[in-house]
Parts: sequence; structure tokens; C-alpha cells
Amino acid sequence: MDTSFSQTAVVEHASVLSSSDSGGLILLLDRVVFYGLMALMVLTAIPYGSVHPWSRAIFQCSVFALTLLWIVHGLLSGAWRVGNLRLILPMAALALLALTQSLTWWQVDSAGLRVGYSLSADPFESWVFAFRTSALVLAALLLIRFTSSRNRLSILIHTIIGVAIISALFGIARQSLQHSQGFVLPLLKPGLGFGQFVNKNHFPYLMEMAMGLVAGVALMRGKGRERIPLYLAALLVMWAALVFSLSRGGLMAMTAQVIFAFLLFANSRRVRKTGNEEVKSDRFAWTRSVAVKVIMAAALLGFVVTGVVWLAGDRLAAGVDSAAAELTEADRTELHEGSRRRDIWRASWLMFKAHRITGAGLGGYWTELPYYHQASGVTTPQQAHNDYLELLASGGVIGAALFIWFAVVLIKQARHSVRASEGFQRAANLGAMVGLVGVGVHSLVDFGLHITANSLVFVALLAIISLEPLPRAVAARVRRS
Repeated sequence: MDTSFSQTAVVEHASVLSSSDSGGLILLLDRVVFYGLMALMVLTAIPYGSVHPWSRAIFQCSVFALTLLWIVHGLLSGAWRVGNLRLILPMAALALLALTQSLTWWQVDSAGLRVGYSLSADPFESWVFAFRTSALVLAALLLIRFTSSRNRLSILIHTIIGVAIISALFGIARQSLQHSQGFVLPLLKPGLGFGQFVNKNHFPYLMEMAMGLVAGVALMRGKGRERIPLYLAALLVMWAALVFSLSRGGLMAMTAQVIFAFLLFANSRRVRKTGNEEVKSDRFAWTRSVAVKVIMAAALLGFVVTGVVWLAGDRLAAGVDSAAAELTEADRTELHEGSRRRDIWRASWLMFKAHRITGAGLGGYWTELPYYHQASGVTTPQQAHNDYLELLASGGVIGAALFIWFAVVLIKQARHSVRASEGFQRAANLGAMVGLVGVGVHSLVDFGLHITANSLVFVALLAIISLEPLPRAVAARVRRS
């Protein structure tokens, strides 16, 4: 009888150890995936925003490795909860469209050679686009899945803000101190680009998204008022760096963000709980007056404009003059390079008219454009300098339909998230909305989302808006799973 009891005790003890080991491994994998995403967000921003093939490959392989760890996590825990994927589905459909465009649909023999035909002008680049977009989709999915508490949401937001602040300080230091090629990073040249970005117009995208989050958590939350001076200091650094970058599109987007953020702030309502009921109360009821809103908006815009002119008045004036020349018939040269946005947009529209349904191929824009670019050929535009027009030319009506689907879902999801959340998460949702507005406006004249670091932060904002109301801690729930 003693032997039987001893054997039973050993079996029960082994079972407990096995369960404990499995739970510990599940918790470890949960942390590795989440903090791996945070590390990836930091590291992706360093090498010029990850624009070169090797840095993009490292990013994509890292995302696929983290996805593999999530699969192992799901097999061990038996829990495959993902979350709200409404904003992810249009992006996945876009990757599927690019993959379809890259396929060879028929072949013919011509002069002894077998020639394949696909929907894309550059099937390989369309395949690369599908691969890169799939990595971003998986990154967004992992962020939604593993940002499972308010503490982790705070870590995600402050990681983005931290990366932006360091980039802003680096950009300001580089502008002041760099006199020869190579400033920490070997390819950085004096007078070209800003921060760690080779193109100065790519830097403001990161600032716009981070400034939106700072505005949200600093001005639209009910607690943590003692941190407002720190957030405002961070906001000032990022704003100054954006102005110093002399990106006209960035300044335009920032102005749109200021107006949008003011409207959100003036109309925001605080949700407070009384027992088991939620009561919404106006924090600033006096701002409901239209006259007050107009006066405050004018004062705020006046402050922004005055600061911009003070920091970069002469150089900005020259930039405005060149922008006017790009959008008019003036400033024609004997070379007729056709490098102005007006010329590129006209060629992009002609490309769309020639490929109305499926487009010329996502990723294959630069290959097809020379056929419609009425210029000398001295320069060949690689992008349309308007992401919406490039999507239309590259994806046709199908691509435009996917974008409309995404825009409609984004508006609905943003409204739902703000109404369903409270406190810090609600402030984060409002801040993410401000950041996305900046990106949306800036993408009218530039292509900063082609940069891996910017696109990763962009999908992080989408993930923030996609989150359901979060608990304050995740450890207990992980152990139960």
C-alpha cells in the first residue's frame, strides 16, 4: 500500500512539473515575441530606416521567426486568439493582389525563346512587394495578439516615441555638426536627407506618427498630468526637428494634424465610472462654442506658423517657391527632365488609363512609367510622389477598391475604439488617429511609407486602434492559458 501511494505521488508530482514547465515556456514565448517586436522597431529605424535589400531582408526574416514562435506558443497553450483583424484584411488582400500580378499566366515562343506574360510590368518586384507586405501584415497581427495589457500598450507607445526622439536629436545634431560624408552612418552626406534617413521627406513620417501619440497621451488622458511637461518637451524636440528637415509635405501634414488634434481635444469627453455605470462628461464644455473654437484654432495655427518661420524662414521660403514651380508650367529647362511632381503625376495617370483593371503591377511602377513619362529620359522617376496615385497606377481599379475598403474600415474602427475604450487606451487611440491623419496628408505628395521603419510604425498605429479594451496586467491570464 505504501508502494502504491509512493508511485501515485511520483506521477502527480511529475504531472505538476510538466504543467509548470509548459506554463513557464508559454510565458517565456509570450514575452519573447512581444519584446522582440519592440526591439525590431528600434533596430529597423537605425540603418537609414531599413531601405537597403539586406536590412529589409533582416526585418522580414525577423518577423517570420517571431511568427514561428507564435505558432509554437499557440500549439503549447492551445489558444489561437488573435483579435480584431478588420484593418489587416485589406492589407493582406493587397499582398494577394501583388502575388497574383507576379504570376506568369501564359507563355509563347518567340525567336526560339520562351516569353512569359504576367499582369505586372516587373513580376519579380511585384513578388518582392507581396513578400514585404506579408511581413508587415504579420507584424501587425503579432502586435494585436501580444499587446495584451495596458502596460504593454504603454511600452509600445513609448518605444515609438523613444525612437522618434532619438531620431530627432540625431537629425538636429547632424545638421549642426556634420561637415563631411559619414556621420555615425557612412552613407549620410552633408546637406542631403535628415536624421538617419537619406531622403529628408521620409524623416517627417516618423515624427508625425510619434507626435500624434504624444499629443494623445499628454492631452487626452485623465491621469498622469505630472508627466505632461515631459511629453511637451518631447513634442517640442520632434516639432523642431521636423521644421529643420525643411520637408514641405511634412509641414503641410503637421498643420493638418494640429487642426485635427485640436478638434479632437475640443470635442473629447472623459469616461468615468460611477458604480457599474459609465458616465460621459465634457472636460472642456466651454470649447463647444464655435467662436471659441475658431479663435483657439487661429491662435494655435498662428503659433505654429510663427515658430516655423522663426526656425527656418529663409530656407523654407525657397522651398515654397520651388514647390510652386513643380505644380505649374513654369521652370521648364532645355533638358526637360520631367522630374517635377506635375509631370510625374500626369505620367502616372496615363499609366492608370492604360491598365485600368489590375494596374501595371505593385512594385513595378518604375519599370512601366518610362512609356508614359513625356521627358528626355535623363531621369526616370522611381515613385509617383503620391501614394494614392501610385496605388491607382500600380493596382488599377482593384487596388483603388482595396484602399476604399481600408479607409472605410479604418474610420469605423477608429470611432468604435474611442467609444469602447477609456483612460490611457482611449488617449492612445486618439493619438494614433492624429498620427494616421498626418501620414494620410503627407502621402499626397511623398512616399515615406515605402520605408520599412515608417511602415512598421504605421502598422503599429493600426494595431493600437484595433485593440479591444485591455486589462491592466497580462501575467495572470498567460498563466491560466
